[in-house]
Amino acid sequence: MSTQLVSDNPLIIAGKTYQSRLLVGTGKYKDLAETKLALEASGAEIITVAIRRTNLGQDPNQPNLLDILPANRYTLLPNTAGCYNAVDAVRTCRLARELLDGHNLVKLEVLGDEKTLLPDVIATLQAAAELIQDGFQVMVYTNDDPILAKRFEEMGCVAVMPLAAPIGSGLGIRNPLNILTIIENAKVPIIVDAGVGTASDAAVAMELGCAGVLMNTAIAGAKNPVLMASAMRKAIEAGREAFLAGRIPRKRFANASSPVDGLFF
Repeated sequence: MSTQLVSDNPLIIAGKTYQSRLLVGTGKYKDLAETKLALEASGAEIITVAIRRTNLGQDPNQPNLLDILPANRYTLLPNTAGCYNAVDAVRTCRLARELLDGHNLVKLEVLGDEKTLLPDVIATLQAAAELIQDGFQVMVYTNDDPILAKRFEEMGCVAVMPLAAPIGSGLGIRNPLNILTIIENAKVPIIVDAGVGTASDAAVAMELGCAGVLMNTAIAGAKNPVLMASAMRKAIEAGREAFLAGRIPRKRFANASSPVDGLFF
């Protein structure tokens, strides 16, 4: 029953359908073996890859991440992690397209500073415009501003990815009402990106109505990454089902589960 509920309303990004609403990264694991096990446990179908930090064949003397990411199982999502200006971000996406034989789906992030890793939204807007004009399908990382989120959608981004909290902070969703407003205004998938710390954070994002959640540190930084990946998979599914089911209204006072009329004694 639960599987049917989730598959009835699949995630669609750039015209492609996905059953999993959990997107995961490939950084910070101790080795490729642990990366492979965690990805499998997560059930994720979209895998993010930091082009500037990951060997995808650029160095034949180093392990190649593509060896554990079969193309028939995963959709690669090259990202511009570590870019602090629009020029570097655009160049990185074009490099990814060359390395991955014309792959156009990318995750754009342009960071504002090294301390907070918050997005530089002005530079992100500039890079997004150039990439879209160049034929890229852009999934864009941004802050939780509903106005900016709508602007990115109107530009042609295929998904908007507001942060829950600063990257790697594990703080969970700090501004749920902002995220909710973004979702209510959107016609493209809204995917919470950054700040998730544990399974309950992922479930909250899905209960708000997010189309999905992207995470890396929450899994890779856990004491047991493989077990956390499994927990996140379940949290995403449970949160989505709760959203579809429709929660009861919040009330100030009690409301008995059993009726008070017609008691036998």
